[in-house]
Amino acid sequence: MTTLALLVVLGILGYAAFYIMMCAISPWGVCKRRRCTNGRIYSRVFRKTFRECPRCNGTGRRVRVGRRIYEYLRSEHKAGTR
Repeated sequence: MTTLALLVVLGILGYAAFYIMMCAISPWGVCKRRRCTNGRIYSRVFRKTFRECPRCNGTGRRVRVGRRIYEYLRSEHKAGTR
């Protein structure tokens, strides 16, 4: 039983380390908003009309959650040390 728990804990720690590494290397992820294709949201009625996605501002990329948390903690640390 302890071996299984150890494997689960190591798996979670491994995934967390991988995610932190991905946030440091590539802070941008793909926009996962429904119907957002390359930063465009196409109309359901008229297929050729579109507007920019408000979530990613028309870029098709968004900042990862881990990077947002890192930036928040860094700004709080800077604000506290002044």
